[in-house]
Amino acid sequence: MASSTIADVITEAVEQPLPDDVFAMARRTLLNVAGTAVGASRHEAVDAVVSHSRGVARVPGRRTKVAPVDAALATGIAAHLDDFDDTHLATVIHPGAACLGALAALEPEVGALPATDVLNAYAWGCELQLRLGVAVSPSHYDLGWHITGTCGAFGAAATSALLLGLRGERLASALSWGISRGLGMREGFGTMTKPFHPGKAAANGVLAARSAAAGAPGPDRALEGFVETLTREYDERQFLGEFGDRFELRYNTFKPYPCGIVTHPVIEAGEHLAEPIKAAGGVEAVEGVAVHCHPLVPELTGNPNPLDGLQARFSTVHGVAAGLLLGLVDLSAYEDDFVRSEAMKQVRSKVRLLAAPERARAEAEVVVTMKDGATLRHHVRTARGSQEMPLTEADLYSKVSRLIEPVLPGRTDSVVKAVSGEGPDYLTTLMNACVGEED
Repeated sequence: MASSTIADVITEAVEQPLPDDVFAMARRTLLNVAGTAVGASRHEAVDAVVSHSRGVARVPGRRTKVAPVDAALATGIAAHLDDFDDTHLATVIHPGAACLGALAALEPEVGALPATDVLNAYAWGCELQLRLGVAVSPSHYDLGWHITGTCGAFGAAATSALLLGLRGERLASALSWGISRGLGMREGFGTMTKPFHPGKAAANGVLAARSAAAGAPGPDRALEGFVETLTREYDERQFLGEFGDRFELRYNTFKPYPCGIVTHPVIEAGEHLAEPIKAAGGVEAVEGVAVHCHPLVPELTGNPNPLDGLQARFSTVHGVAAGLLLGLVDLSAYEDDFVRSEAMKQVRSKVRLLAAPERARAEAEVVVTMKDGATLRHHVRTARGSQEMPLTEADLYSKVSRLIEPVLPGRTDSVVKAVSGEGPDYLTTLMNACVGEED
């Protein structure tokens, strides 16, 4: 389908108010990803982007002003770096990061816009990348593409174009540029390359909108090229069907653990077993740990010997070992020193992953055999944070607070208030809160 036709469909849809629940989900997604961006804002990967850049845009968690394209890149990296951002389970897309990067880059220009305009643009940017992802799943991801990076540029282009007021042919051009600028392969998982993908998607999405705003026509057949080269299937009904009625954003979820989502049920089971193991003599008395899980778990997160925190985020062996040892898995469980500790190496050496096709993705059973022959087990039918068991508002506030407070002490309530705000100056108010400045 031509980009001009897609732009017509989108233009008609965005002129209508979002359903209340979708609007609320856009706010929840923005709050969650603002927290993850602030929480990782001092990481060396972010330093590498902002250290030599100067300009007028800001990055959540930092006061130095940088070039807008660098703000997009750095914000997208930070938002996804701890693998703690939002996740659409059907596609495994993290839609919030690239669109937050677009907001950061454009805030100097559109900071005075009212909340409704900003949140509509943010929601539609998330929605469009999810719709594209559903339309090309599962083969696009199965072929090795990092779907957050490839579809994220399209979403960031949509958010940017809508914020800049592009419609008609210029909106069509922005979408064409965006869909042709995605990047990322799964081989980068467990390294700084993975969060670079949504960062670059954000930057490319902003550049796509700027090119269109300047009158540059987008590439012909961008969508067709994407479909023909990067996937084995394309369902146009999933992409454009029921536009304005069906919203994939409704199915976005928020992680309780800072790691690959397929590890979550295993970690949860490990946490439940920590106290019984302690009562039975501690991890030293454990003979072996059998993890019964979906086959995607060892495929995506089968690394048994991670060397640092980034690698550990894609190690289910590390995740369950941390749960058994700590009883509560949070960011500290992915610090480099903890990952490399002898205690963790010993526990990880006892873990085996046993894939079973009949297991659901959000399901796992952990069976611990003690040296005295006793057996302890815990079965997670549906992991916390899944669509069936979403984080509560209190859970989300607690998570965001744990991310923001170490970087910007005392600022959590300001960020929450800014995200939930109404009226003009929405984006400037939000960025002020996210960098620690008073309005």
